[in-house]
Amino acid sequence: MDQNSLRIVYMGTPEFAVAPLNALIEAGCNVVGVITNPDKPAGRGQKIHESAVKKYALKKGLTILQPEKFRNEDFLAELKALKADLQVVVAFKMLPEMVWDMPKFGTLNLHASLLPHYRGAAPINWAIMNGDKESGVSTFLLQKKIDTGNIIFQEKIDIAENDNLETIHDSLMKIGSNLVVKTVRSIEANDYPQIPQEDLITEGEELKIAPKIFKDDCKINWSYSIDKIHNHIRGLSPYPAAWTEFFDSNNKKIAVKIYAANKETESHSHPIGALLSDKKTYLKIAVKNGFINLTSIQMAGKKRMQIGDFLRGFQQINNYKLVID
Repeated sequence: MDQNSLRIVYMGTPEFAVAPLNALIEAGCNVVGVITNPDKPAGRGQKIHESAVKKYALKKGLTILQPEKFRNEDFLAELKALKADLQVVVAFKMLPEMVWDMPKFGTLNLHASLLPHYRGAAPINWAIMNGDKESGVSTFLLQKKIDTGNIIFQEKIDIAENDNLETIHDSLMKIGSNLVVKTVRSIEANDYPQIPQEDLITEGEELKIAPKIFKDDCKINWSYSIDKIHNHIRGLSPYPAAWTEFFDSNNKKIAVKIYAANKETESHSHPIGALLSDKKTYLKIAVKNGFINLTSIQMAGKKRMQIGDFLRGFQQINNYKLVID
């Protein structure tokens, strides 16, 4: 098969999906259409919001489809008319079989984990929250069960002790973009491996999972170890953000998002959850075997602040108490 001869339909929505699409375009691949989420109102003004992928596709003059439902007959007819040889999916919704099985070469998916670990909606978050030392990306062809298709290629990266969701997201986005192009080129050359995920599971190994993250998953349990709390915070930063609650001087609960914090491992005699501050430069929370030193937070109804700025506006911080359930 000649290089660039595959007709490719690309499916994705968020910023993570823009880089692989751009990589395909820059590599000269024949992207004949883009499928992304419908526009929707967002923000305080409820202005109509276009997905990051749509904004990019508009700049490149690509054909765009935004189905409300994948089983809609008009959409299926439009998709079929694009005559795709291959579909590429990055950070998109689950597809019915009638969609992912439509092209001759099937549907290629980029997943932000080293499959078979972290199948699911939030692989980057959970890898960091679990304290993993490495992550990566995988390309595979879709099958009926989510994230279970045969692996084509994988690439690893290290997770440093203070990496957070943002830094790992950006690293995986970069290497994932290159891996998508590599995979498409291999399919065009009809020379690509298809490794069953079962072959990558060692006997007795328990697979790590990556379910969707809800608000309650983000709440900090201050009775956990210092490492687990630190991993929890950085695995949710900057979005959706770990959170806790303070009591103010009137015993009213105030939600506080914690975007960044350092861990200080040392012995101490403070009770778990004690707040310590000089009212100028630091705000620490006592935990087992040390302190979590908050560096960037946001109180409900306020903007995100560096801790120094926050303390200058909240001199009464010593009147606050941490809520420990």
